[in-house]
Parts: sequence; C-alpha cells; structure tokens
Amino acid sequence: MSTIQNRIVRYGELKPCKTAFIDAHTPGSDQKENFTIIGGGVSESPDQHVHITDKIGFNIGAAGQPPKCRNSLHSHTTAEVFFVAKGRWRFFWGRYGTAGEFIAEEGDIFNIPTGMFRGFENVGQDYGMIMSILGGDDAGGGVIWAPQVIEDAQAHGLMLGNNGVLYDSKKGQELPHNVQPMPVLTEEELKAYPEVPVENVIGKYVARYWDLMALSAMQPVKVIGEEALIRDKPGFEVDFLGRGSAVSEQAKAERPVVLMPASGHWRIAINEVETTLSNGDTALVLPGESYSAEPSMTGNAGLYRITATDDPAGATWQG
Repeated sequence: MSTIQNRIVRYGELKPCKTAFIDAHTPGSDQKENFTIIGGGVSESPDQHVHITDKIGFNIGAAGQPPKCRNSLHSHTTAEVFFVAKGRWRFFWGRYGTAGEFIAEEGDIFNIPTGMFRGFENVGQDYGMIMSILGGDDAGGGVIWAPQVIEDAQAHGLMLGNNGVLYDSKKGQELPHNVQPMPVLTEEELKAYPEVPVENVIGKYVARYWDLMALSAMQPVKVIGEEALIRDKPGFEVDFLGRGSAVSEQAKAERPVVLMPASGHWRIAINEVETTLSNGDTALVLPGESYSAEPSMTGNAGLYRITATDDPAGATWQG
C-alpha cells in the first residue's frame, strides 16, 4: 500500500505526458500536456507518468495548455468532469465542435455528458490548467475520437492502433503486423453521438465557483450526486467545502476520498501526517484513514472533495 506522503501530489511537481494521442501534433494541440495524478489515465502513450497508482474506482488527471491551444474532439463512455484550476477555458462539443460552447472561469466545474464529442481551449492570457475526474479504473476504457482527428493525425505521421497504442512514423515506428489501425467511426455510427444544445448543458451539468462558495457557507454543498446540483451517479460523488463547512475534526473515510483545493490554502491532516495544499494540489485518503481539511490562511478558500461510491462507471445517469 502506498504511504500517505506518496499520496500527496503538488501542482509544481506534476510530470506531464506530451505524446498522448490527444496531443496528436494536429495544429493547435501539439503543446497540450496531460497529467495522470491517480489511476491509469487515458493516454495511449507509454510515456505517461502515473503519480499515484492506487485503483480507487475513478481517475484524477489534469490538462495543461498555453493560450490558444485547443485539444482534439473526443468522447468517453464514462464520466469526464473538469474543474478549472488556472486560467479561463472554452468548452465546446458536437461532431465538429459547433453544437454548443461556454466559458469556464477558475473554480467552475463541468460534468460532461457521456456519448458526445467534446473539446476545450485555453482562452486565457497565460498557461492554464484544468483538473479532471474520470469514471472507472480504466477511465472509460479509453478515448473515442471524432473521425477528422484520426485523419488529421495521420497527416502528421501518427497512427493509432486498435490496441490503443500510438505509433509515430516520424520516429521510425510502424504498426506491428498483428495490429490494425483504429477504425474510424462510420456515418451510421456517428448518429449515436448527439448534437446537444446549450440549454441542455448549462444549468444541468455546470456549477459555478462563486455559487458554490455561497452555498458552502454553512455546510458542504453537494455538487455531483443523486441529489446534488448536478444529478448524476458516475461512480463517485463531488462536494464543495468552504471556510464555514471545513472538516475541522478528524473524520474517518469509509471509501477512497480525494481532496483538491480550488482556492486558498488548506491544512490537511491524514492520520498523523499534516501538510498544506493549495490550488492544483491533490491528496488521496484511503478507507480506514482519518482526515481533516480546513483553511490555513485568511481569504477565499474552497475545496473539492471526491468520494468513491458503489455505482458502476458508465453512461450519464438519467434519473
């Protein structure tokens, strides 16, 4: 079992994977960095570094991009939840990314419905970071790409095998003899990927940081869950803690818990280990361990807490 110290990952120590297929050297996406913080991640690249390898039923990751960098349209079969750690981001979706879009500011959270193509772009002034929660230990079994993404990648010498591995012809790599190219979705298959209108996304799958700060003044606010602001059962629940709803007394974790500050500095204690976390940092609490989390300085302080559930990872819940 990993030690508590090894289950604390700081923003400044994150190691990126720069050769994931999401960064397929297509124009505008070649500077994207992927980070796998907890779990197996979704990268098809063997270069991926996993900071915490414990399997807890969901994955924690991050994406870092400079301004004007846009990632490629893709889909997942389980939850993909983002909250903005740094910068300003444009999220867009649909077959060609034109079905809808909105701007997310720091601390905002977006539970992207399964089965639709989605992408995101840093529209801020500096390098930005979004933190991700991905359903399932295998992060949805990988990524499904919009056909034009695979075609654009091939034009840049990249081939994705049906084994989920990326091969770069510019490095002299070829598909092994027993591996076929990843098939491109047919027009008939594409009919299963809806063009979701904006009004079905905003208000239903998005929660704003300043609203969560207000709602968490006295008690934690349920952000994602069966009875939460965003109603879904993706295999984990998300709530938001503010200064007035911090965990000041040690609480025992019955299931894996991940603590991720959205703002301010938080004093985290896991059993006998105490540290201070801030925006972009991550800590994993395992079942049976006790933890506390409360602001360590004055000023705004918000924290996302993700807790595993028994619900299976799968399509967005329509309850």
